[in-house]
Amino acid sequence: MDDLEFRLCLKIEIDQLELWIEQGWLIPEISGGQRQFRDADVARARLILDLMAHMGVNEAGVDIVMELVDELHGLRGTMSQLMTAIGRQEQDVQRRLFESLEDIGRY
Repeated sequence: MDDLEFRLCLKIEIDQLELWIEQGWLIPEISGGQRQFRDADVARARLILDLMAHMGVNEAGVDIVMELVDELHGLRGTMSQLMTAIGRQEQDVQRRLFESLEDIGRY
């Protein structure tokens, strides 16, 4: 969706959108010289709205939350890759890895 559709969907003003992009909280794709927003951008924007409007979080706090969200997303991707790599191993190697994880979890 373009800027107008995005803003209408979220009921926000252009200056608010510009701030969010300037802060790096939203990074729209550029296509044909225009910004395009995806469903993930809508979800991020709704989180930003909730944080600022309903929870009273200031810009610095939103910045920290968005960094943590991005970090969590990255860690999930890494975990998915790790699980795929483990799944490609022989059964004995998989068993030993999972046993090792269980041992670590006990401490």
